[in-house]
Amino acid sequence: MCGIAGVLYFDPREPSQDMLQRMTDVILHRGPNDSGFLREPHVGLGFRRLSIIDIAEGHQPLANEDESVWITFNGEIYNYKALRAMLADRGHQFRTHSDTEVIVHLYEEFGEDCVKQLRGMFGFVIWDRRRRILFGARDHFGIKPFYYRHTPESFIYGSEIKSILAADGVERKLHTDSLLNYLTFQYVPEPNTMFQGIAKLPPAHTVTVEPDTGRVAIKRYWDPTFEPVDRPFGEYVEQIRETLRDSVQHHMVSDVQRGCFLSSGIDSTAIATHMRQIEPIRTFSVGFEGPNNETGIARQTAQALGTEHYDKIITQRDFFDTLPTAVWHQDEPVADPSAIALYHVAGLAAEHITVVLSGEGADELFGGYRIYREPGALGPIQRLPQPLQALLRRLALLMPGGVPGRNYVLRGTTPLEQRFLGNAKIFSEDMKAELVKLGREALQSYKKPFDIAGDYYAKTKHLDPVTRMQYIDMNLWLPGDILMKADKMTMAHSLELRVPFLDKELFEVARRIPAKYRIADGTTKHIFRKAMEGIIPDFILNRPKLGFPVPLRDWLQGSAGGDVLDTIRSGGIDSYIDIARVERMMAAHRSGQGDYARRLWTLYIFALWHRTYLQEQPQTRMQSAYAAT
Repeated sequence: MCGIAGVLYFDPREPSQDMLQRMTDVILHRGPNDSGFLREPHVGLGFRRLSIIDIAEGHQPLANEDESVWITFNGEIYNYKALRAMLADRGHQFRTHSDTEVIVHLYEEFGEDCVKQLRGMFGFVIWDRRRRILFGARDHFGIKPFYYRHTPESFIYGSEIKSILAADGVERKLHTDSLLNYLTFQYVPEPNTMFQGIAKLPPAHTVTVEPDTGRVAIKRYWDPTFEPVDRPFGEYVEQIRETLRDSVQHHMVSDVQRGCFLSSGIDSTAIATHMRQIEPIRTFSVGFEGPNNETGIARQTAQALGTEHYDKIITQRDFFDTLPTAVWHQDEPVADPSAIALYHVAGLAAEHITVVLSGEGADELFGGYRIYREPGALGPIQRLPQPLQALLRRLALLMPGGVPGRNYVLRGTTPLEQRFLGNAKIFSEDMKAELVKLGREALQSYKKPFDIAGDYYAKTKHLDPVTRMQYIDMNLWLPGDILMKADKMTMAHSLELRVPFLDKELFEVARRIPAKYRIADGTTKHIFRKAMEGIIPDFILNRPKLGFPVPLRDWLQGSAGGDVLDTIRSGGIDSYIDIARVERMMAAHRSGQGDYARRLWTLYIFALWHRTYLQEQPQTRMQSAYAAT
């Protein structure tokens, strides 16, 4: 795992070494083992390396034989040995045993279509001297990040936004449309970021930049579409078993020690079980004091699997003390409290290993979120004639809030496209109109959350509601929240995280599974649970999904609530947010008049981010933050 950063100028000047050094120094945590640069007229490539494969020869930037094609690459290619053999048969000569060099020769052979051959996670940039183009790409699911800034003068890119901010002439400005969407999603949906003028290259996209013309072309090369096929249940069970086993084997390729995150759920247990069948492994878990502490179950699972297990209890003080550093590593605000738990379990694992496998992606592939059961629950009301549904809705709207059945009727008479955005919906448009101080025009003119989701709904009109929900999450929730925090919180500790469920071969199986096999018998991920019968311990098979249950509600009702409110007041966000309303929200929460924890947390993380990136110098914070980890 590594970090990349660089610039392409649309005039013939050569990027300065000092600037490239700053851009790579600020992501030292992504690659503490090595660094490298390429500088020439128009282009500068920078690189930080965390040595995983071909430790002795994997230095970058790396070139082909005649040095006409250069690459900097962040990620891992799991089918690189098969690709290498194929390319060797076609006459390509290799100087290293790295997966990076395979991409160089694959590009020589297939051009920009090289990405279609890759099985893995990646964000890379290729400088093609002959064709005079810069070619970049991001992996199929968005496991690895890729940020860029395109102006009439240049194209600047990096694995993290902080590299772009370290480049010459880059100003830090808030993107107000992104703030409005963040307040609903709890993250900024792609391709935007919270910074004006800085964008994310979306998953499964390539970018081609021509220095002579300034032309930038962005293309999608793959789409995680679902096409259910009604085949026997048992056939899918066997395919899941075979393909998951194969994926885990491929994801274990490395020249350093490997381990696995282990919670109390089926996903991480499935990964750990398959790893343990191959070799002895170490497993890691964290929890919080209280009834939802998962470490006991994880310890029991580790004992059943025979792993060398490590765990840690995160105190309230631990949690809040690490927040400033974690927010700095995130680049832009992600108001998912479990990100901080992930930061701690990554720190624990990094004390023992360099590569860790985890269970992200299983819920999106196999239908694991509880909300996916909603279409079935709403079926009785949605099967009623439309006039009767309209009458029930009018009656429900007349009822006061809290009346039993009111919310059920309202959701059941609301089209899916108008009620589901993914796994988080923090502030509604009405709430934002009262909270945000940007003016009516800004609130009316921006591309709203349901407009963003509508782009994906438009592609899935022919599919059932559960499958449509999964497609929304594959394109929004997964890259925006799940994978963003997974990458940033592990790389904060120079730990490489791999996600075997997000393998394009496994997705080819999952995309064909009918919804009736995914959601059945009152459970989510039904077919995956059946596939794991006899493989993972029985006491894990049907445990409810917990994730990292952070006791936010209780903490904010206690002393932490005052500290959180103080940060919101002092974070410099009063020109965007009505602080008086936030104060009333906190008072209501602390007095037990309602649960406002997630809304308050969303504002708190935004205030921390704003203070870190728009009021302070992030380079200065980086040096002290990384030294402390």
